[in-house]
Amino acid sequence: MNINRYEENPLITPADVKPFHDEFEVIGAFNAGVAEYKGEVLLFLRVAERPISKDPMIVKAPVFNPGTNKLDILEFRTDDERYDFSDPRVIRNVKQSATFEYLTSLSYIRLARSKNGHDFIIEDQPLVYPSEALEAFGIEDPRVTQIDDTYYIYFSAVSSVGVGESMISTKDFISFTHHGMIFGPDNKDVLIFPEKINGKYYALHRPTTKSTGNPEMWIAESDNLLYWGNHKHLAGLRDGMWDSGRMGGGAVPFKTEKGWLELYHGATLDHRYCMGALLLDLNDPTKVIARSDKPIMEPEADYEKNGFFGDVVFSCGALVDGDVVKMYYGVADTSMACAELSVKEILDSLNYV
Repeated sequence: MNINRYEENPLITPADVKPFHDEFEVIGAFNAGVAEYKGEVLLFLRVAERPISKDPMIVKAPVFNPGTNKLDILEFRTDDERYDFSDPRVIRNVKQSATFEYLTSLSYIRLARSKNGHDFIIEDQPLVYPSEALEAFGIEDPRVTQIDDTYYIYFSAVSSVGVGESMISTKDFISFTHHGMIFGPDNKDVLIFPEKINGKYYALHRPTTKSTGNPEMWIAESDNLLYWGNHKHLAGLRDGMWDSGRMGGGAVPFKTEKGWLELYHGATLDHRYCMGALLLDLNDPTKVIARSDKPIMEPEADYEKNGFFGDVVFSCGALVDGDVVKMYYGVADTSMACAELSVKEILDSLNYV
């Protein structure tokens, strides 16, 4: 597989983003959805900000308070035996019967614009910021689907009651309609197809169960983009392979002459994230035609292997121009990069089932 990583990679790093909150630091600008609008490439950055702690014995957790429309900053001592701080992303209360977590950062969506797809100007204000209780821990990993002249932006909404998928829409990126949560907890990695198929909208999603089952890919249908049903299991984990630990949708599916091509992420049991592909039937996307036995991209560059959470390539959006796929992707849960791949080479690399 020929992969043309951009020479400017990483295109956007935390150092490029000014914190929105006072006494916070930006620790991630990554996992961006992508769209084109009026001759510009738009990246919908997931920006993660962390409150600065001047005491090494204290870890802080920011929580949006819908009553005050402000952040509450909770403090936890690292010598408190009730809490596990081994994962820098979360604070776990291990003494409760059901493990409860706080996040050490708050994520929201910031817009970055580019005329050439390489050099981006990052807006100072958030495009989408937590606004209600189901978003109290932040909003993460946006994707964008354009249907006619409307852009649908959907993202993981995180709170103490779980992670679901919420959606807003816009025609001009000035006024927005909030549609609420379209997939309830626990669910994420939603991807809405860019057109109706036989009169139905389709979406990929990734429910996570705490009983039986694994974090795998499902597909659902809808008449109106808001209420989803007829859920079907689409693709599962594979023992001993690059997607043996978890998997989920990546970029919005796009049409090829052979079917809908979905670039998805998979991780091993030790959390090494790669990108692969699924080929779905054009007239019935619940049918898998082919799948990657080997990744189409894996973490190899230094900026992909090292960062806040290393060994991660994770795409939330791509642009297609003829045979060229411009895949924008998060690296090491830290920064944004882009690489160009060939549609034909991806299709030729798949194992047809």
